[in-house]
Amino acid sequence: MPIPSDAYNIQRKQFHSSHILAKIDNFSKKHGLEYVLGITDVDLFVPHLNFVFGEAEYSGRAAVISLFRLKPEFYSQKHDRKLFVKRSVKEAVHEVGHMLRLGHCDNPTCIMFFSNSVSDTDKKGDFLCEKCRSLVAS
Repeated sequence: MPIPSDAYNIQRKQFHSSHILAKIDNFSKKHGLEYVLGITDVDLFVPHLNFVFGEAEYSGRAAVISLFRLKPEFYSQKHDRKLFVKRSVKEAVHEVGHMLRLGHCDNPTCIMFFSNSVSDTDKKGDFLCEKCRSLVAS
């Protein structure tokens, strides 16, 4: 689906993720979908943060991630498909976790840890910590 034109902020040269999230949410409601994860290749932001890797409705049906800052090339590193896929999966699972009512975790190895930088994404593990796993199970 096209990115809504009102999502682009010309001063920041980025797209407001909440505008994209609203469009995904409307799409999911229109088509009777329980959960939808949108994936884009544009740079995302929310007010008060320089950028975000993604955003989700807490306990909702919509989430979005951006691949833009997950590519090693963004950081002037050589192309590394394996690293790019690993980062992308981590951020996708993180946002799906929010849809499943999980907040940010204070455990830096948990996939629900907030990534303030790509190095945070690289450091966190591939799975939920025991505490977050128990919250999903309940």
